[in-house]
Amino acid sequence: MSPAIQTDVDLAPLTTLGVPARAAHYCAAGSEDEIRAALDWAHSRDLPVLVLGGGSNMVFVDDYAGLVLQPLLRGRALVGESDSHYLVRVGAGERWHDAVEWTLAQGWPGLENLALIPGNVGAAPIQNIGAYGLELTDRFHSLEALNRRTGERVTLDRAACRFGYRDSVFKHPDGRDLIVLSVCFALPKVWLPMTGYRDITEELAARHIDTPAPRDIFDAVIAVRQRKLPDPAVVGNVGSFFKNPVVDAATHAQLQAGHPKLVSHPQTDGRFKLAAGWLIDQAGWKGKALGAARVHPAQALVLTNPGGARGADIMALAQAIRRDVQAQFGVALEPEPIVVGALDEQ
Repeated sequence: MSPAIQTDVDLAPLTTLGVPARAAHYCAAGSEDEIRAALDWAHSRDLPVLVLGGGSNMVFVDDYAGLVLQPLLRGRALVGESDSHYLVRVGAGERWHDAVEWTLAQGWPGLENLALIPGNVGAAPIQNIGAYGLELTDRFHSLEALNRRTGERVTLDRAACRFGYRDSVFKHPDGRDLIVLSVCFALPKVWLPMTGYRDITEELAARHIDTPAPRDIFDAVIAVRQRKLPDPAVVGNVGSFFKNPVVDAATHAQLQAGHPKLVSHPQTDGRFKLAAGWLIDQAGWKGKALGAARVHPAQALVLTNPGGARGADIMALAQAIRRDVQAQFGVALEPEPIVVGALDEQ
């Protein structure tokens, strides 16, 4: 099979940040065979390959001199069930939010707290996406992936994926050759609402909902996200730019003593997750700009491209924020997105 390879492709429309960048070569692969053919094509020319999902977690600082490969495999199906769970498989190229809405429509709740997260399904396990008390690992069963180096098709369960906070095996050397083809979710037959986050509780109360159904949680999450986060179709962004730092109990107590209004969440292991947005706000960056890049005025965790920003502008703003938060709180912020180019600040 001859892959459909395009040359000198504008990447800005393929990413939610929308900064200018070009790919020397690009391929949108709609099947596993097309992925394999594109990899063979690049290998025969000794070209590097960058896998691009929905483009919602990537900052291009430079053009890309190799092949940008975008897997767009489709498909959504119930593939099995147990006494406790429905097993639902979704293609890597499906839009994440559409998949969440589809599972609810089928009567298989469990993903509603992750509504409206941008990007494609294939990228979700790589980042172990999470929001409002739920992480992908909590609903994960297994995935199918292609090893680009060996050509082997492999199945990974939860243990093999080594999920952590915004982390997985795919971000480490032994997993970086894997291209996700599909993801299988285990959705609970006995559903319980997850309303532990204040934003969701307040939204449900405003709607006078005491006993929420799955769709109520879904709608509440969408309302909160739309109120607090900019629409990438209107203002370029990659969502939360920094991870919420996790600190030990002693560090948390020290920070709280100096900052009584510190926003944090206790973790099951005794540590505390700090609200990175609060730290950035306290450091004076909320709503502020540096050059053409800007911190969103409603959510300090989001760095935006209001128009005209380049990847280097976004990273310069990120570095200035990290420096000030470190100086004021002694806490190191870690960027969430993948940075492509010479100015990688991770």
